[in-house]
Amino acid sequence: MENSYEALSLILDSITEHLVVIDDNGIIQYTNKSWSEFGNSNACAISGDWRGVNYIEECDKASVMGDDFGTKAKKGILSVIKNKVPFFYFEYPCHSLDQKRWFTMRVTALKMAERDYFVISHQNITERKLAEEEVRNLARLDGLTDIPNRRTFDEFLHNEWRRCLRLNKPICLAILDLDHFKLLNDLYGHQIGDECLMQIGQLLKEFVSRPGDICARYGGEEFALIWSDTPLEQAERLSNELLSNIIALGIPNEGSPTENYLTASIGLAMSVPTEGSNERELIGLADSMLYRAKKSGRNKIERCRDRAQ
Repeated sequence: MENSYEALSLILDSITEHLVVIDDNGIIQYTNKSWSEFGNSNACAISGDWRGVNYIEECDKASVMGDDFGTKAKKGILSVIKNKVPFFYFEYPCHSLDQKRWFTMRVTALKMAERDYFVISHQNITERKLAEEEVRNLARLDGLTDIPNRRTFDEFLHNEWRRCLRLNKPICLAILDLDHFKLLNDLYGHQIGDECLMQIGQLLKEFVSRPGDICARYGGEEFALIWSDTPLEQAERLSNELLSNIIALGIPNEGSPTENYLTASIGLAMSVPTEGSNERELIGLADSMLYRAKKSGRNKIERCRDRAQ
């Protein structure tokens, strides 16, 4: 058995780590079953037999698309090939639209038949990362509403902007302002105002369900929602449903000149990130739409898409 290529292949195919072996030029010589199955199930451009593909060139392609993984992976692989370090290791996210995932990458040298080869393994560490993320989230939530705070929102939007840039996908941002909330606070007191904000926070959680979505307390009585890979029309439907649900809460606001119950205004904007653009432009668009909604009577949505679209 120890000299059987078939037995060795069966053993390597039985493990859950994704394994690939390259030569000193980066050309793939071998992949195990886990590697091939992951590539096929994640819509990789390469399907079937990976042998003969240049792994380093694939890293370059990912780098051109703005993927930090490609840049770091190439640098690490070359450092082992050139014998600068004995091995290379790092952790990276690999999220799909429906699932958060993290992996480790390890590169080690292998000498066989007087030739130098290099084993690259990828291991799924999602379970550990989710546990770590849960701990971090305790410090990233708004203490009153129990939804992400402004700092978390800013980091999330920055990362999603880069991801949508890489994938050429749209990203929608809705900024929501509770109409005449100061009047509610003055009339009923800050304790009732806080309870109102908590209700809104719980409601917003119902409108984000994917890894590319988030709701956050933007500041005071303002909230924000991000819907990645979502067309403007779908985001508008969600926003209209959200406004209806806020009204359905039946929170009194007798002092409001809009209605005698709590309402909200939403500025909604969509953009497909391009090279040279940044997320601040999307925030500016949503802000301007919110201003328009408040200026034109409140309790409504104003929407726009980036002029470049």
